[in-house]
Amino acid sequence: MATTQVVVGTDGSPPAQTAVGQAAREAKDHGVALRVVHAIDWVPPPGIAAVLNETGERTLRALGERLLAEAVSAARLVAPDIEITRTLSMADPRSLLTELSSGALVTVVGDSGTSGIASGLLGSVSRHLTAHAASPVLVVRTASAPEGPIVLGVDGSRPGETAIEFAFVEAAARNERLTAVHVWSEWKTQPAPPADPALPFARAPGELAGDEERLLAEALSGWSSRYPQVAVDRRSVKGRARQSLIEASRSAQLLVVGSRGAGGFAGLRLGSVSAALSHHAHCPVAVVPARE
Repeated sequence: MATTQVVVGTDGSPPAQTAVGQAAREAKDHGVALRVVHAIDWVPPPGIAAVLNETGERTLRALGERLLAEAVSAARLVAPDIEITRTLSMADPRSLLTELSSGALVTVVGDSGTSGIASGLLGSVSRHLTAHAASPVLVVRTASAPEGPIVLGVDGSRPGETAIEFAFVEAAARNERLTAVHVWSEWKTQPAPPADPALPFARAPGELAGDEERLLAEALSGWSSRYPQVAVDRRSVKGRARQSLIEASRSAQLLVVGSRGAGGFAGLRLGSVSAALSHHAHCPVAVVPARE
């Protein structure tokens, strides 16, 4: 993860203000720069004279500069020593932040924003980013708790390894414990055929639970040796992924999941779990795309 900045989008709304503070903390913890972005995305109404278009654009640019200055001041309160740059753009915020995500350690957004012509961070932006960003997206509904583990959702798939790596990096940077949660149920896992066809096609009591615990252990194998400073708790939970991880988020600083069903929780449709967690978790949620 050789990146040099954290990117945060702001539109001045309360969720965006919380996201700015979270982004400043991320930049401080990882020793990288912070880039604060405001995208206006203004299309002049048809039929208005050019001079009025120019006046409207100047007004919106002035507002954008003020919002950026306020965001920088807020970030300085959290991390006074980090390098901060600012970007003001007339582009679509979804396209702009997706483009900037390719060079970011993480892109931070609020889960909703203001409405109206100058809005930069609507809920559609966070949804777009979690589906299309090239690097992890941190969706902030509420600020991180001052204490608590990093919670990681694990399914054992190869695409999901990127989320595991990000969770270990975060836990190391924050000097916090990592709680790795694997959620499973009978309907998602078919039993293997018996070696003897005369035997019943069924599992012995406790066999599935043991298999799922081994899957979790294997998924984490090797990562603890790479990050020996990170204490890891493993939890294999029978239940539904959304509910179990939302409950686990109650005591967490951060919840980390893959961005897709294949990269986060097998058998679920694209983004269904990550989307639900982004809007209902009790802590910020990092949605990590699979490495290409």
